[in-house]
Amino acid sequence: MRKNLPQESGSTALVLDARDHQLLKLLQDDGRATNASLAQAVHMAEAPTWRRVRQLEAAGAITGYRAVVDPHALGYEVLAFVHVRFSSHDPKLQRAFEEEVQDIPQILWCHNVSGATDFLLCAVARNLREYGEFISTRIRSMHGVMSIESSFSLKAVKDGGPVPGG
Repeated sequence: MRKNLPQESGSTALVLDARDHQLLKLLQDDGRATNASLAQAVHMAEAPTWRRVRQLEAAGAITGYRAVVDPHALGYEVLAFVHVRFSSHDPKLQRAFEEEVQDIPQILWCHNVSGATDFLLCAVARNLREYGEFISTRIRSMHGVMSIESSFSLKAVKDGGPVPGG
């Protein structure tokens, strides 16, 4: 792996070689892969493989490792995509909202988006009654929220796929 180089778009991206890409793909497929199995797959000794993985972590290409938990297994039958719109584009309101959603366990992820809404959330609930209470008590009560629109997942077609090139 070489240092970050400026790209035409103005962003800075890591310059990775084929082995780096292969390591990223292997780790995206199985975050619990052993260093020995990674080394064997990329045809390298274990020490340089370990160093490469640590370099990818230090450079920010790998941001963490986690278990993927099925919400249904824990009793969450509702998965909702929540479009939140603000009454104004006051940066203080948005920052407060961003900080507050960090502490709400039912929100799996939150993105500030372009278009008709300001934020797109993914939230879980055990049933529709619980979801309704969650929206009424937690989201609608947040300062500056003007409107909320929910879409419900009927089934996941593709979820948590690997990042291309990794």
